[in-house]
This record gives sequence, C-alpha cells and structure tokens, in this order.
Amino acid sequence: MLVGGAQADHHGMKKDIVDTAAGAGQFETLVAAVEAAGLVETLKGEGPFTVFAPTDAAFGALPDGTVASLLEPENQEQLQAILTYHVVPGKVMAEDAMPADSATTVQGQDITITTMDGSVMIDDATVVQADIEASNGVIHVIDSVLMPE
Repeated sequence: MLVGGAQADHHGMKKDIVDTAAGAGQFETLVAAVEAAGLVETLKGEGPFTVFAPTDAAFGALPDGTVASLLEPENQEQLQAILTYHVVPGKVMAEDAMPADSATTVQGQDITITTMDGSVMIDDATVVQADIEASNGVIHVIDSVLMPE
C-alpha cells in the first residue's frame, strides 16, 4: 500500500491520475497547473497514461515568477506543452522503462531515459518514486520540471 492511501479510495477502486496526485500532498503546483491548462478532463480520461510528475519542490526550483507566469491565462498553450511533455501514452512501469532509451510524449517530442547507478533519469530529472498506480495509468515522481525544446 502506498503512503497516504494513494492507491485506493473508499470503494476499493483506484483513483485516477488527477485524484491520486491531488491526494498525495506533494503535487499541489502540478494539480493547479493541470487545472490552469485545461487538462483535468484529459488526465481523468480512460488513458492509460504514464505521468512523470514533478513535486512542488521541483516547481519551486524554477526561476522566480516562472510558475506564476505559466498559470496566467495568456500562457495556457505554453503550459499545456510543458505539461503534456510530462505524459507518455500507455502505462509504462519503471521495470519496462529502464531498458528504454527514449519515449515519445503526448506533446510530440521525445524524452530521454537513462539508468545510472540504479536511478532512472528522465531528461535531467531523477525518478524519486516509481510506479504509483492509478485507475487510468501510472505516476512516476520526478525531482525537476521537464522542459520541451
């Protein structure tokens, strides 16, 4: 069982990716960004999706004002591009991702996957917690925000 009961709700069913992230307590900025980008319904959809989820600390490490700027309505397209760069179609568990060297994101660009000393890196971000299962996919927690080129 995952910390915080992220894997099950009162019906014994897993929550979707958005509800799982919202309930985890370390993705408040990500959830706010998903809402501002208009992607809630997409990520509550059937999927499956693999989400590389930056923590609040990862968003906090961005230059001052970056998050506030991205959450402005006029920057919605840029925010959508950044967020969809964190999503890969399908349910890719860590064990399956480790042998891969890249994956194509929903945004359209490829992310680079490397494994070093037992750690999995997605571009320059380290996966700090893997395989948080949701009803419509899986979340891998990462320690920095991925930026498409």
